[in-house]
Amino acid sequence: MQRSSERILTTHVGSLARPHDLLEMMREKEHGRPYDPQRFAEMVREAVGDVVRRQAAAGLDVVTDGEQGKVSFLTYVKERLAGFDQVDGETLLPPSWQREIDDFPEYYRGYMSKYSGAVAPMKVMVCTGPVAYSGADALRTDIENLRAALAGLGDGGVGVPVEAFLPSTSPSGFGRNEYYSSEQDYLAAVAEAMREEYLTIVESGFLLQVDDPWLIEILTDDGHSDPAERRRRATEHVDALNHALRGIPEDRIRLHTCYGLNHGPRLNDIPLADVVPVMLLINAGAYSFEVANPRHQHEWRIWADTPLPDGKILLPGLLGHATNYVEHPELIADSICAYAGLVGRENVIAGADCGFSSRATFAPEVHPTVVWAKFAALAEGAAIATKRLWGGS
Repeated sequence: MQRSSERILTTHVGSLARPHDLLEMMREKEHGRPYDPQRFAEMVREAVGDVVRRQAAAGLDVVTDGEQGKVSFLTYVKERLAGFDQVDGETLLPPSWQREIDDFPEYYRGYMSKYSGAVAPMKVMVCTGPVAYSGADALRTDIENLRAALAGLGDGGVGVPVEAFLPSTSPSGFGRNEYYSSEQDYLAAVAEAMREEYLTIVESGFLLQVDDPWLIEILTDDGHSDPAERRRRATEHVDALNHALRGIPEDRIRLHTCYGLNHGPRLNDIPLADVVPVMLLINAGAYSFEVANPRHQHEWRIWADTPLPDGKILLPGLLGHATNYVEHPELIADSICAYAGLVGRENVIAGADCGFSSRATFAPEVHPTVVWAKFAALAEGAAIATKRLWGGS
């Protein structure tokens, strides 16, 4: 994993809006209706090529495939894990949302209707048999598409990125256990299966990003569990993830955690200070988390009292994934310098709060055209911060 040794590098979290024609075919595929698999594969490959080129053109240093072929950052694993069934009529809603819904029922009645733009609901997955990884072909396609997209850069004035990563979900959060005798056995089985995906991504030469909003979900007070129970569950979660990551060099792993896809008032978010001690137990080389979210912008101060372990990198999210405001480059530079002043300039890579289309949808929260302006602002802010931190013109 490259470090900001001479300048501040830039990246983002992963998902980007899919083209409408791809969404239309993905909708048919997800609903079990006839579609053209060959044309679908071609459209995904073309979409990956386009978003990789546009990331590079916007000035991002560490890019990805935009998850163009995935229906969501999470439930894509229904096609990659054996042992699961989806439950019709039951959609995935994190428990922590209920407190927000109870506090702001009028807002959420309107908000939930926005999900009608998704190509398919996020159905609950239920483990009904032995868990095993069955996604080798799909993952190979992801890797080949990203390789091909990167190989096409370097001409037409588009620079070559410093590095590339592929996201993969953590072992928690997408399924309910109805097969294994204990939750621990179930989580261990899922972790062992997902390990195959993690290993393949790293062996391909790309960085692995583990998407793990469930760490914060587990730690969040849902009104029904006590702090000791939440901490116990979080420890089990970390142990399972670290078991899945065993033997993989930490400097090939990015960990992303966030407060999820709830773009509401967020009065019930737990402080990042309660998350960081657990987050740092995960064996990763870099940690991505929310900052642009105004409920968390002030939390850069916690790093004055929380030592960053040697060799680790912070990827603070300086672009909001729930607003169409384009962050000013000077504000981005101010935030970069604040983090650099606490943990060292070489230990900061500028990122985003979360993905910009974590679900395949016709109505992403941030308009796709605005996302590219945000990325350009991030690159400009990083350039300003570089001048402040390293000097020169």
